[in-house]
Amino acid sequence: MPASVDVPIDVVGIGADGWDGLSDATRAIVERADVVFGSARQLDSVPVPDARKRQWASPMLPTLRGAIDEFDGRSVCVLGSGDPMFHGIGVTLARVFGADRLHVTPAPSSLSLACARMGWAVHTTTTVSLVNTPVGALGPALADGVNVLVLSRDGTTPGAVAELLRQNGFGESRVTVLEQLGGPAERSVRSTANTWTEGVTDALNVVAIECIFSGTTRLTRVPGLPDTAYAGDGQLTKAEVRALTLGALAPSPGETLWDVGGGSGSIAIEWMRTDPRCRAVVFESAPHRRTQITQNASTLGVPALRCVGAAPSAFDDLADDGPVDALFIGGGLTQDGMLDACWARVRSGGRVVANAVTAESEALLLQCVSRYGGSLRKFQIYRGEPLGSFTSWRPQLPVAQWVSVKP
Repeated sequence: MPASVDVPIDVVGIGADGWDGLSDATRAIVERADVVFGSARQLDSVPVPDARKRQWASPMLPTLRGAIDEFDGRSVCVLGSGDPMFHGIGVTLARVFGADRLHVTPAPSSLSLACARMGWAVHTTTTVSLVNTPVGALGPALADGVNVLVLSRDGTTPGAVAELLRQNGFGESRVTVLEQLGGPAERSVRSTANTWTEGVTDALNVVAIECIFSGTTRLTRVPGLPDTAYAGDGQLTKAEVRALTLGALAPSPGETLWDVGGGSGSIAIEWMRTDPRCRAVVFESAPHRRTQITQNASTLGVPALRCVGAAPSAFDDLADDGPVDALFIGGGLTQDGMLDACWARVRSGGRVVANAVTAESEALLLQCVSRYGGSLRKFQIYRGEPLGSFTSWRPQLPVAQWVSVKP
């Protein structure tokens, strides 16, 4: 058995108070290590000889395993910010080396410190990291009366957050920027999003938001967003059918959806909005629609949505991704080989849902049941619309739906 398995990697969390904030026992872990890894700021904060310090390369991830394996058999200490298991280096190390290899000594996380300053309950506070994601990813977390903590990329993040709040009907929300939490230079700045005038803040900050909604259109995580939330050329699964379709797809945190025939991307977008850990890939043949799908995803807070070319030919480009958890066929069902290719890519226990609005595609749904099992249902949605001074029920196109769980 390699020596590296027997020698744990010590992961030590350091707050903004640096070395002074560590206990004697934690300091001893750092001092006795043969090598100490960390960022330049973290390494500068510990009284360890320079010969034993190693600053991470940038980007870090491609070289992380090699950098630590170089010291195989020797004691290694990795410095993290606050709690290394809260959006920190500890999570990455656990994924690369396994949890059994790590010995983690956390400091208070930025979440704990911020909640302590704000008087918020930690377990009911929503946290969004914008360290490596666009500010738009904050959108799905916003809701009236909810407390949200944002982990900032740098000193420009608070201003970007305030602008997003204003644009989404949350301009009256109370915003508190907490800088250098737990350190001697700790400072807070308070305002509403509408009155935010602060320039670039300290780079080490978190943003606490007390959400107050004063807009007109609520965009929640519940599927069935208003049709007007989407831009496009009219190729859109309407809100009522969208909600029923997402219910059949049954998203669960961390699962991946393939959306075939994306149109405006609404099914994949609302799949991802249900939980920040959900992922989706949209397959769309028309370039202008791929552009509008990407724009809709960014506007609605899921910029990580992937949009690729036509199915099933584009499936080959994702061969290394493995089986998917759920697959929706919203277009292209009549294409030769489409159904077989889609079914083959879904994992055992995964869900396949197909919607049909034409007689030809609806007829194919009977074949779907015959070949792969499952069930059929059909929806007829009516919307009340003005008819002179009265209201008339306007029928939408009926939608037939096939739902199956792969054995």
